[in-house]
This record gives sequence, structure tokens and C-alpha cells, in this order.
Amino acid sequence: MDAPSEHYESNYKHMKRPLVTIDANEAAAYIAHHVNEVIAIYPITPASPMGEWSDAWAMAGKKNIWGTVPEVIELQSEAGAAGTVHGALQSGALSTSFTASQGLLLMMPNLYKIAGELTPTVIHVSARTVAGHALSIFGDHSDVMAMRMTGMAMLCSNSVQEAMDLAMISHAATLESRIPFIHFFDGFRTSHEEQKIEQITLDDMRAMIDDDHVIAHRSRAMTPDNPFIRGTAQNPDVFFQSKEASNEFYNACPGIVQQTMDRFAELTGRAYKLFDYHGPDDAERIVVLMGSGAETVHETVDKLNAAGEKVGLIKVRLYRPFDMKAFMHTIPDSAHSLSVLDRTKEPGSAGEPLYQDILTAFQENRVEGFRKFDAEPRVIAGRYGLSSKEFTPPMVKAILDELKEIKPKNHFTVGINDDVTHTSLVYFDGTRSITNGNEKPAGKVAVSGSDKENPSNLTRNEGVFQGLFYGLGADGTVSANKNSIKIIGENTDFYAQGYFVYDSKKSGSMTTSHLRFGPDQIRSAYLIDEADFIACHQFRFVERMDILRYAREGATFLINAFYGADDLWENLPGKVQKQIIDKKIRLFGIDGYKVAKESGMGNRINTVMQVCFFAISEILPKEKAVEAIKDAIKKTYGQKGEAILKSNFAAVDNAVEHLYEVKVPTEVTSKKAMLNPIIGEAPEFVND
Repeated sequence: MDAPSEHYESNYKHMKRPLVTIDANEAAAYIAHHVNEVIAIYPITPASPMGEWSDAWAMAGKKNIWGTVPEVIELQSEAGAAGTVHGALQSGALSTSFTASQGLLLMMPNLYKIAGELTPTVIHVSARTVAGHALSIFGDHSDVMAMRMTGMAMLCSNSVQEAMDLAMISHAATLESRIPFIHFFDGFRTSHEEQKIEQITLDDMRAMIDDDHVIAHRSRAMTPDNPFIRGTAQNPDVFFQSKEASNEFYNACPGIVQQTMDRFAELTGRAYKLFDYHGPDDAERIVVLMGSGAETVHETVDKLNAAGEKVGLIKVRLYRPFDMKAFMHTIPDSAHSLSVLDRTKEPGSAGEPLYQDILTAFQENRVEGFRKFDAEPRVIAGRYGLSSKEFTPPMVKAILDELKEIKPKNHFTVGINDDVTHTSLVYFDGTRSITNGNEKPAGKVAVSGSDKENPSNLTRNEGVFQGLFYGLGADGTVSANKNSIKIIGENTDFYAQGYFVYDSKKSGSMTTSHLRFGPDQIRSAYLIDEADFIACHQFRFVERMDILRYAREGATFLINAFYGADDLWENLPGKVQKQIIDKKIRLFGIDGYKVAKESGMGNRINTVMQVCFFAISEILPKEKAVEAIKDAIKKTYGQKGEAILKSNFAAVDNAVEHLYEVKVPTEVTSKKAMLNPIIGEAPEFVND
């Protein structure tokens, strides 16, 4: 994001806003709760927490900016929630809802009516895959893309901070433009990612919401005191004309959104545009996309440009109404090729939605002459990240490298191995070139038909701590790590990020927590593949999975084991011992179950392991870390009774006493070597 101008600095520079560590669901719900009066909800993954937050706040008596507690109503389906929003809006109330995937599709008939009647509202969507050949609870843009013809404006957030900011902007812009908005962000990757962000204050909200526009909305309410015809059935003699009569509202909407963004920048210093360009003025190859993937591209573009490349990024924020003129003026003069990325697939179409809009913009430019190019850039399309498939810096580099080709592959995919229609690009993950399954030796990497030098490790960010924590669903590991991220965010100057991976089986399956923190803003919207710290909360994982695969050289390994300091090494599989020796890993152990049991916590080891993490990493001084952990325990378990608090506090106090470091031998001596072959001493199938 561009730095704010000098004009803005005097307004926000000395204003102190609270810094909070939350996810995008909470960020969006926080805004929605404070600027609405009626909130209709129905739970659907991954949007459910937005409704849960509003319901909890309403039960606690949390008021909106007008001093009233919003009425939160849970319906029997998303169709009912949308109908309730529609009805509340017609009564002059300010209303909103939250949803995703099939839930959004169930809202569609009401969205057509809400938009057709020019009724301001915002529906917050944690974008999720729509079930086709299979159901998936994970994120892509197939649900929001199905809404393009409803008439809803569509505003996309790429990060947790943007989820709060653009939620605010959408609620302000909808009141002025009268166009209802869908404000969306990527399901799980953004909705459930914990980030340290600056919180918008109630004064900011009051400054952004114009009371005159609220009064105008009230004046349009259906009431016997002011009769008005609405919701009619029309015949061919007038329907077409009436439909076209809304053009002026849609034509004005992009300008209103930009003005609202500018007002927001004056308040906060965070400046947004309908299309945000990031990169050098002389960039030759440009990636165009929206959503969390834009954060990954942003990070990668910076690294590639530092290495002498000339590449850039255009972040699409206001997707509907699509302002073609604004988009054309965002492209640098130097650009000779663009890759447009869609996080959805539209089977049978000439191209995915964003790609087709970009092509239309270029065609309209040829006719209307919005701007002149010395040589018009060529445009290719790609698909990525369906159902939360990983999208990483090496994939971004593969896309930008493809743009160098004389005849680049169009309608490509990246991140998978398409061995049926051969659409996929080859990318390099740091040790091997892969198309998600097919691996080639490192060295020269074939990318779309020509040899490229292997890229450097684009996923390593100097100065950023990266930690992986392996736990069992429902064992408390994820909750403890969420608390850890909040503790780091609130007690240090570091930026912090937490992302938690668990499959749809949830309880009983393995969970992986990815924690990052460092002095600079973290844009890494992808999983950690080179960890400074690895914690294994279940000993059996090391016997079944390659837990240390992503450990960097010199990393720290903490394991919960039933063994003492003298026995742990001998009971590790030979493969694990060799990895520890080869990578020079420091090894720590604790019998977390013993500590938990003695502390009165049964078999819940999450607090024990959390204390060990802080003790080993020394992010905070020991006393401050213990105090912060106990404060977090009070917030998390305070309502569950004094006994629960005492047992957790005892676990905190006992954990460090039972933590031990193992002196790592110089050779493998595992008792389990025969059951767990050492790398290189058995066929690949056996080892992996």
C-alpha cells in the first residue's frame, strides 16, 4: 500500500488507536455490529464466527455507534436471514448478515430484490468453494463470482487489516451510493488468520457514517404514513426502461467508493484505491488478482525487484461495479504483459470472470480511448488456489517467468499437476521443481518449455520467526497458539500472524499451527516451509510422519514424550535422529501428560506446551511471559470456575521445572531404527 500523503499525516500521525490481534471474521463483525441495528444470522463454515461474535456482543449489551444494542436474530436458513435483512431494510433499519458458499446462493433471490430496489446494506462473505463435484469447506471465489448478476457491488479484502478497513468503507459507501455491497475475503486463509492490526475506533466510525445518508435511508422506509409503491410486477412495456433507469447509480458508485476510501485515508493514514498498483514505475510484467493471494504476490514482487527484476502487481479491490477507466490508468506505461489470476473455475466459459473483465476493459479502451499505450500489453489467464490450495512465492515466480515467453501458456493452472489437460506450470519449491506431485531434480527447472535458473528461497523472510506446532484436534493446541499470538502481539512491538490447519474431520485429526512474528508487516499468506521452531505435542506423530521436514538448520525441536532426559533420544526413530544431527537441531522434551495430570488438568497439555515454547524461545522475559499466559488463561477460562483457573495456573508454574534439553549425540543410536529406517537405507516408498 502506498504511503499516505503529507496532507493526511497531520490528521492521523498523533492519534493513538488500539492494536489488537484478531482474525478477519472478528474484524468484519466488529464493524458490522457497530454500524447496524438488525443482524440476521445463520451459521455456515467459515463465516459462522462473524454471527457468533455479534450474538455474543448483543447478549453482553454491546451498543452500536448510536447507543442501541443491535437485534441479532438467528433464522432457520440463509434464505431466511436474507429475507429478514430485506424486510428490516424496507422498514428503514440498518441491517446486515454474514455467510459463505451455498449460504450465499440461498440468499441470491433476496439480493436481486435488495439491489433492484436500490437499498443500502452490506453482506459480509467469508468466500468459500461452492460444492460441485465435491463439497469443500475451504476457500475460493466460486460463491461470490456467482453473485455478479445480482446487482450487488463487490469489494474484496486481502488481509485482516483490510477486512476491518474495507468493511468500514463498504458500510459508508453503500449508504451514499444506495448500491448494496458484498464485502468478501478468503475463507480460512483470511477469515481465520490471526493478525496484529490497528483497530478502528467508534469516533472513526461516526466520522465515516454520514447521518444525512442514514436519515435518507430512514425516509425511504415503507410506512402507511408515507405510501410508496415497491415490489411490483411489471410487463414488457416498462420493465426494460425501469431496469436501465438504475444506470446512473451504478455509474456513480466507483467514484463514491474512491471518495469514501480517501476520507478513510484522512482518518487513518491507510490509503486504498479501486485498483492498487504495487511495484516500480518501469515494471514490465504484471500480475492482476484479488484476495489473500495478492499479499503473497506483493511479498514476492518486492523480493524479485530487489534481485533486479521489473515486475508489479495490481490489486483489484472494487470488483463490481468494474471501473474500466480506473483499471486502465493503473497499468504502468512500461508493462508489456499481464497475467490475470482467478481463484475460481467457470467450466465451459471462454475464460474466468476477472480475466474476461480485463479483456473487456482493453477492448473498451480501444474504442473509448481511456488511455494510450505505446504497445498494448498482452493478457493471459490463470487459475490458482481453488479450495484453499496453497499459493506460494515460487508459484508467483513461475507465473512471472511465464510472461517472458514468446508464446506464454494461456488459461494455465498453478499449484497442481494437471496430467489430463496439461494446463499446469512447473514451479520450484526450494529443493525440487514440482507440479504438485511430479518432482524433478533441482538444477535447471523447466517452466513452460524453457529452462530457468532455480529461484532463490522466496519463502524465507529474514528477521521473521517461524514456528510449527503439531497437535491433535481438540487437545487445545490451536487455542493455546491463538493465545500465544495475542500475547506476542500485545506485549511486544512485533507484527504477529497465526494460521491454523485442520481438515474437515476436525476433532481427532492432526492440527498444524503456523506462527510468524517479526518487526515488519507480515504478508506471507501461505504455509511455513522453513521453521525456526517445531513443537510436536503428540509423540506418536514422529513415528508416523516427517515432523522435521520443514525444520531449518539450527532449528529448535520441542516434543511431548513419556520419556525422561536420559531415555528420549534412544526412543526417537532413527530417521528423526538423523535429521536432528544433520540439521544441527536443538532438542527439548517434557512429559506434558505427567505435568498436566499432577496439575489437575487431566490429559490437556496445551498450557504446559505453551509455557515451554515461551521458555525456550525467550520472546519475552520469563516473568512477563508467565504473567501474560496467566492473563490469557483468565480471559479464556475465567467463566469456567475457580478450579479450572487454579489447575491451569499450576500447569504454568510446573511446566518449566519439568522441561529439559537433550544433548544430541553425533551418531544415530535409535532403538527403533529397524522399525523406522534411516533416510537412504530403505526404498523411497518405505521411508515416505
